[in-house]
Amino acid sequence: MTATVVIGSQWGDEGKGKIIDFLGQNADVTVRYSGGDNAGHSLVVNDQKLALRLIPSGILAPNSICIIGNGTVVNPRTLLDEIKELNQAGVNTDHLRISDRAHIIFPYHILQDQQQERDRSKNGEKIGTTNKGIGPAYMDKMQRIGIRAVDLLDAEGLKEKIAFNLAQKQRVLDDDLWEQLPSVDELTKQYAEYGQILKDYITDTSYLINTKLHEQKRVLFEGAQGTMLDIDHGTYPFVTSSNPTAGGAATGSGIGVTKIKHVIGVCKAYVSRVGEGPFPTEQINEIGDRIREVAHEYGTVTHRPRRIGWFDGVLMKYVADVNGLTDLVVNCLDVLSGFDEVKICTGYQTDHGVINYYPASEKELENLTPIYETLPGWQEDLTQMQSYDELPANAKNYLKKIEEITGVQVSAFSIGPDREQTVVVNDMWD
Repeated sequence: MTATVVIGSQWGDEGKGKIIDFLGQNADVTVRYSGGDNAGHSLVVNDQKLALRLIPSGILAPNSICIIGNGTVVNPRTLLDEIKELNQAGVNTDHLRISDRAHIIFPYHILQDQQQERDRSKNGEKIGTTNKGIGPAYMDKMQRIGIRAVDLLDAEGLKEKIAFNLAQKQRVLDDDLWEQLPSVDELTKQYAEYGQILKDYITDTSYLINTKLHEQKRVLFEGAQGTMLDIDHGTYPFVTSSNPTAGGAATGSGIGVTKIKHVIGVCKAYVSRVGEGPFPTEQINEIGDRIREVAHEYGTVTHRPRRIGWFDGVLMKYVADVNGLTDLVVNCLDVLSGFDEVKICTGYQTDHGVINYYPASEKELENLTPIYETLPGWQEDLTQMQSYDELPANAKNYLKKIEEITGVQVSAFSIGPDREQTVVVNDMWD
């Protein structure tokens, strides 16, 4: 059996969708195991760009079972819209499956998200949520009052659960938000209808995945967002509400950790971030502006301009350790072409000396100074190159420095947005 996990190694938007699309051509099963429709990824289908938020990138592989796992939170309206969009683009979605244990997002979760961000704003403590209801849905899951996909198939039981949840939400929502909610009967009718439409997709996906692993099939686990947004290991509180790290692949899909063979970390040759939170190597200058425009660095879901910084080796070593990375994929190497010199952060200067670990303290992260190693840049256009050997010496040295810092081999790199512009150095399946 071969189970491979692909995770984001920075703050999301690293280009995981492209790599998963690339690896997914040889996968028998593709699994999305965390998050919800707050995590966008772009795919190109018949020259048409599609922005998916929930359905895994593996949906493009017609012979692969595509799974939304139990660790996700699902907005049925978003899901149905994506299914429709894919079908209209000529993509068959009959091979999609949804875990019966996945929790469901309701309108009151979205309003609760708005309420919480409103309350934080009063104290100047916004965390930059996408207001998709993700956090409140996970809150209900942890409080054991959440509603799961399997519950959509039982209209009578569904009504009782919705009534209980609405009573809870009335206590926390401001009147103007509460008044936007449908009644118990209206919500029950709507979500029971969702259940009927989706019933052929809803199944025990843990059983399905483990069956395929026992059959020696290739299973690809698709991480959403990035390690530095992980609820436990990210830059808290500027994080998501789930575990997009490799450990989350096991709990979010229902397999044992010993079944995972490869953990592939996807990163950019620089760093980007959307929203609030610490960013030690951020470049609020001409360098950041140049990279943003060359790479079109704007959020897939929010369209917000991404913050840009030099590659952070301290962060990447932390990510490699947290996830147990076996391989790295470095995207957007072509974006750095034309710089006379490029920089990699190798340590942090703090008030109490130099450190080479990633601190938990938000205050410490905001006040530290990156220590950079400067490397010679390259002027060559990389976008047409087809092998590692074709790279200019300075680009090779840049990748080698990343390997040296992280202790992880660079098994692939990309030199453009197309699938054909991914250059594989080492096999990431066997």
